[in-house]
Amino acid sequence: AADPPSAYLSLTRQPVTMSWAISTLAVGMVTLLLIQRKFYPYFWDDLMYYARVRRVGSAMMARMKRGVVTYLQCFELQARNIPEKPFIVFEEQTLTYRAVDARSNRFANVLKSHCGLKHGDVVALLMNNEADFICVWLGLCKLGCEVAFLNFNIKSQSLRHCLHSCGAKALVVGSDLIRCVEEVLLALTDAGLEVWVAAESSSHQSVGTLLDKLESASPEKPETDGPQPNLMNNFLFIFTSGTTGLPKAARISHIKAVMCMAFLRLCGARVCDRVYLTLPLYHMSASLLCIGGCIELGATCVLKRKFSASQFWKDCVKYEITVFQYIGELCRYLVNQPKTAEEVAHKVRLAAGSGLRADVWKEFLRRFGKIQIREAYGLTEASIGFVNYTDEIGPIGRASYFNKLNLPFEFLKCDPHTYEPIRTDTGHCIKVSKGQAGLLVAPVMFTNPFLGYAGDKAMSERKLLRDVFKSGDVYFNTGDLMLQDHRDFVYFKDRIGDTFRWKGENVSTTEVSEVLGCLDLLLDVSVYGVTVPGYEGRAGMAAVVLKDGHGLDGERLYSHLLHTLPPYAWPCFLRVQTCLDMTDTFKQQKGRLVQQGFSPDTVQQPLFFLDASQKTYSPLTAQLYDDMVSGKIRL
Repeated sequence: AADPPSAYLSLTRQPVTMSWAISTLAVGMVTLLLIQRKFYPYFWDDLMYYARVRRVGSAMMARMKRGVVTYLQCFELQARNIPEKPFIVFEEQTLTYRAVDARSNRFANVLKSHCGLKHGDVVALLMNNEADFICVWLGLCKLGCEVAFLNFNIKSQSLRHCLHSCGAKALVVGSDLIRCVEEVLLALTDAGLEVWVAAESSSHQSVGTLLDKLESASPEKPETDGPQPNLMNNFLFIFTSGTTGLPKAARISHIKAVMCMAFLRLCGARVCDRVYLTLPLYHMSASLLCIGGCIELGATCVLKRKFSASQFWKDCVKYEITVFQYIGELCRYLVNQPKTAEEVAHKVRLAAGSGLRADVWKEFLRRFGKIQIREAYGLTEASIGFVNYTDEIGPIGRASYFNKLNLPFEFLKCDPHTYEPIRTDTGHCIKVSKGQAGLLVAPVMFTNPFLGYAGDKAMSERKLLRDVFKSGDVYFNTGDLMLQDHRDFVYFKDRIGDTFRWKGENVSTTEVSEVLGCLDLLLDVSVYGVTVPGYEGRAGMAAVVLKDGHGLDGERLYSHLLHTLPPYAWPCFLRVQTCLDMTDTFKQQKGRLVQQGFSPDTVQQPLFFLDASQKTYSPLTAQLYDDMVSGKIRL
C-alpha cells in the first residue's frame, strides 16, 4: 500500500496534540489549585480584600480630583446627591442628609455671628450622644474650626487639663451637661474661655445660649476666609484614655479622617444598610468609623444616647437594623442577657468593631444567628489597622503579602522587661519570627501620618522609633504586642502595661482572661498584676463576677487552670465582685483594682488565694495576708 500523504498525517495529529495540551493544562490548573488550597488557603480572600481596598482608594482619589477632599466635603456631597435620605435617626427624630446640612449651617452662622468663631479656632465639644452633637460638629467644621471631643464623664481637673492642652478658645456644652462644668465655670471664663450651651436658656450669666438663636439663623453655609484644607493638617482632637496619666489630645489629620470613612464599606456594609450606633460620639470608633462610614456609603445611622443590653435586640427589630458597631465588652453583655424573642427575629447581618474575645465570639454566633463578624484593630493616633475579613474566630486581621501592600507594618522583637525594641550592633531593630509575639510598628508616611499630641512634644516623640531598619527611617510605635501565626493571621496579645512578669515569665492578662472566661460559673473577669513585698515582678490577680446561682468552686477553678495555663500564669489571688467597672467604650478599668491590691483591710469584697497544697482557692484572711507579706508563706 502507498504511504499516506504528509498533509493527511498532519490533520490526524492536530486533534491529538490539541487534546493533549488541554489535558495538560487542566491537570496543571488542578494541581495549582490543590497546592493553593493546601499551602495558601486564604490567597483568594487576601486578593479580594486587596482589590476592595484598591477600589475604595481609587474612588477616594476620584472624589479628590473633583474637589471633595475632606470629611466635611464628603458629607456635603451626599447632602447634594441624596438630600431626602434619612441620615440620623435619634429617638423620635429622623433627620435627612439635607436637614443635617441645613441645621449645621444654622449652627455655623450662630457660632460665627454671636460667638465670634472663625477659621483656625479650636473649640471643645462636650455633649452626650444626640443629633445636635453631629450638627454642631459639622457647623464648626464649616467655619474652619478644629474641634476637640471631650469625654462627658470628665472631672474638673481633667476638664481644665484637656481644654488647656488643646488650646481651646471656646467650649460648647450640651444642655444636660452644663452641671459638669459648674465647678470650674468661673475659672474657665476668667481665663478667657467662652462657654456656650446648646440650649434656649441658661441660669448662668457667663454662659451663652445657642438654640434660642437657631431658628432665625440662615440655613445657608456661611462664607469663610480660610484657605483650602491640606490633607496633612489637623482636623480633630480626640483624647486618649489617659491610662498612663491625664488624657492626651491626639491630633487627627484630614487624611486620617477620610481613610476612617472607608471602614464600614471595607467590612461589607452597603448603601441600603441601617447602622445601629450605641458608642459615645467623642470616641473615634463612633464619630469617624461609624458616622463617617455611613456618610461615605450614604447609609442611615440609628443613634442611641447610650448602650442598653436589655433594649439592644428590641431596637434592632424596631428600627430594622442590618449592621451594628461594637467595641470592648459590648458583645459579652449581650450574650449574658436572658433570651428574648427579638434576638432571633432581627435582620442584623453584619457586626463590625474591635475587642471581641474568642469565647464570646463563638457564643455570639451560636446564639444570635448568622451574623457576619468583622473584628478589626485600629488606633486613634495613626492609620495602621487590620480587618479580619475571613470567618476565622479570634484574629484581628491578616499579615499576608497583599495586606502589607496597603499599609506597611512590622512586628519587632522587644525586651521582656522594658518592652523597648531590641537592636543589633548596628543599631537597627529585629523582626520577630512567625509564632512569636512582637511590637507592632508602622512607618510614618502620607497614608499613616502621626501629628503627635497637642501640648506634649515629649510624649509625641516617645511614640516614634527612629533608625528602625535603616538610618533616617521613622516608625510609629503602637505599644501593642501582636502575634503572626504560620497561616498569616494576626492576633492581639497585649497592650504594653497589660502584660506583667511573674517568676521570670511574661504573663498576658488577655490570655488569662480568655482562659478564665471559658468557665461557665464566671460571668465576667478582669486580670491584672499586684505587687507583693519581697518578690520581683507582680503576682497575678483576677476580679471575677459569678453567674447567678453559682458560688466560687475553688477546686474546679484550680483543675481548669492546671489543664490550660502554665503555673506562673495562674492568678495568685481572686477578688469576687458583683460587677466590674467599665469605661464608656466597654473597656475594663483596672487602675483602682491594681492600687487596692490584695489586702483584706483595703478590699471589702471576698478575697481568695491560690492554695496549691489543697489544690483549690481558699479564703484569704488578715492573718494569712500578714504571713504572705512577711515571707512566712511563700507564693
